Amino acid sequence: METSKPQNNETGFTLLETAIAMVLLAIIALGVASLFAYAVSATTSANDRQMACAVAQQTMEQLRSVQFTDASLAATSGTANTVTRLGRTYRVVTIITDGALVNGNATLKTISVSVTSVGSQAKSEREATSLYASVILVTERSGQRMGPNRSF
Repeated sequence: METSKPQNNETGFTLLETAIAMVLLAIIALGVASLFAYAVSATTSANDRQMACAVAQQTMEQLRSVQFTDASLAATSGTANTVTRLGRTYRVVTIITDGALVNGNATLKTISVSVTSVGSQAKSEREATSLYASVILVTERSGQRMGPNRSF
């Protein structure tokens, strides 16, 4: 009867190799998770910017639709109000300046609408959100008066 000798050529992974592989996979998974968190933050900022742009455009269209001599187009150093859209609050600042005066009446108005997201997030998130979710629209609007240097 023959006795079998233990063989040293068994194949497989050792406990140390398995532990190292798990550590490497954990490091890679943490990197992917941080990229996912960054993507969610970027998507939120993009949504805020898109809505801020829509609010600014709506405000600008309202100012374009009124008569040039309307009281809502009077020169201001800044009119601020807040607007809520889709559960988010935005601060809208409208600045109107008169230009090109003819006989004491303005024939050109510069309209600036600035919209910034206002939220209840942490300070660092609020600073990043206001940086990327701020929109400023500027346009000029002219009256239909003839200037003094035009002749018929």
